[in-house]
Amino acid sequence: MRILVANVNTTQSMTDSIAAQARQTALADTEIVGLTPRFGADSCEGNFESYLAAIAVMDRVLSYPEPFDAVIQAGYGEHGREGLQELLDVPVVDITEAAASTAMFLGHKYSVVTTLDRAVPLIEDRLKLAGLDARCASVRASGLAVLELEEDPERAVEAIIEQALLAVRDDKAEVIVLGCGGMAGLDEEIRKRAGVPVVDGVAAAVTIAESLVRLRLSTSKVRTYATPRPKTVIGWPLATAPATATP
Repeated sequence: MRILVANVNTTQSMTDSIAAQARQTALADTEIVGLTPRFGADSCEGNFESYLAAIAVMDRVLSYPEPFDAVIQAGYGEHGREGLQELLDVPVVDITEAAASTAMFLGHKYSVVTTLDRAVPLIEDRLKLAGLDARCASVRASGLAVLELEEDPERAVEAIIEQALLAVRDDKAEVIVLGCGGMAGLDEEIRKRAGVPVVDGVAAAVTIAESLVRLRLSTSKVRTYATPRPKTVIGWPLATAPATATP
């Protein structure tokens, strides 16, 4: 099977890291294709950038020329998964929901450790919208910007571990979730230091996407995520217009 893993920002090195983590997790017969948006911000840390990323990811996925079996949206707390589900007839898995749902198999409560504090409300809202907030003990900020995760991995690990330990001690979390696609690959070191299960959203999303494909399951189209109705779409800025758009 072929799974598209779409980075939500335009930093190619981050796409490469996310795709590498996905390949480490994927089964031998799964092809992972990392996609970088054609436009957008070099990191997503607020609502404006998140909404921009939603359009950019749809553009990039719709313009991919080859067949594919599933799509992973690799941005934690970002918008856009619902639009992809309307446009596609293959499974769409968001790393936010994949990580949180996986964490709930591993402990009573989980905490998310993310980047900047301004991202915390966005993640809280996305978890609530997905119905995954009831068992979320906390969402904590490491204080690092997204791009700093690549610039100084050792400092990133220390900052994440600090918040993870506080989440376990003060918030009574039993599982830690890495709240950024750019944290892909940091889970093992944090697990050793924090002493609790640590869920990487990219790895979790890959296993869920593979399972859905193998089970021959995809998004229900009877109501919420039905294909968009045919309409005249004016000024559609994407490389490939939706099948429902009027040229």
